[in-house]
Amino acid sequence: MWVTEYQTPSLGFSCKATETLRTEQTRFQHLAVVATEQFGKMLLLDGMVMTTDQDEFVYHEMITQVALNSHPAPRQVLIIGGGDGGALREVVEHPEVEEGTLVEIDERVIAASKDFFPQLSCSFDHPKSRIIVDDGIHYIKQQSNRFDIVIIDSTEPVGPAVELFSSSFYKNVYAALKEDGMLVVQSESPFINPDVIKMAFDGVGQAFPLTKLYLASVPTYPSGLWSFTIGSKGYDPEKVINHPDKACRYYTPELHQAAFKLPAFVEQIIRPEK
Repeated sequence: MWVTEYQTPSLGFSCKATETLRTEQTRFQHLAVVATEQFGKMLLLDGMVMTTDQDEFVYHEMITQVALNSHPAPRQVLIIGGGDGGALREVVEHPEVEEGTLVEIDERVIAASKDFFPQLSCSFDHPKSRIIVDDGIHYIKQQSNRFDIVIIDSTEPVGPAVELFSSSFYKNVYAALKEDGMLVVQSESPFINPDVIKMAFDGVGQAFPLTKLYLASVPTYPSGLWSFTIGSKGYDPEKVINHPDKACRYYTPELHQAAFKLPAFVEQIIRPEK
């Protein structure tokens, strides 16, 4: 048995699977968990790979540690999406964080993680964790001057995630952040989704005075090269101020700075005028 994510109409990513552990149609999306030979257990939403046992650490460290270690006092951190708990794990284990709030719209994603991904869902019981099942778009509109960092750990811009890539949403995030806050957005693959990168980078740039892009290698995501867009009200996200208390498997302070050194074609996506 093979499981295939059709990443474009002309491209599929396939893994040999040994067992289907769960399939269900939630209120928001189709959810599946399968056991694969290459990457261990794999979570898919609407046919798209969200996380796997073998490479989850890359994405979860890179969507969190860069902002956590370039902000001098990341006390209050909000994650929108990320119902598997991996980003929350990285947040609450950081020594500077006092509370990590996770807002996930689909409670069945949280349930699947509890059932099949204990290395991720362990974060749900952490004393610093606060779990809210709600629409993150609605939730952020109710917040003002509250968070030091907001992390958007969403699927690609389809279905309920579309508005998470809008300039109006980024402006709402700006208002929810403290005066020195930072926003991090997963912004897809420069090979497969350059339009999404441009949309996210321009949208964040309309709301924040400082906007930068950085890259990481995530094998199970389209093309294996993944981008993150970061908006800051003041601090330079390239500068490492804090150092992670734990030993990460992918992130290092040196890699932190190197991740912002972009290939020419990626630079061209975000700054076509140059």
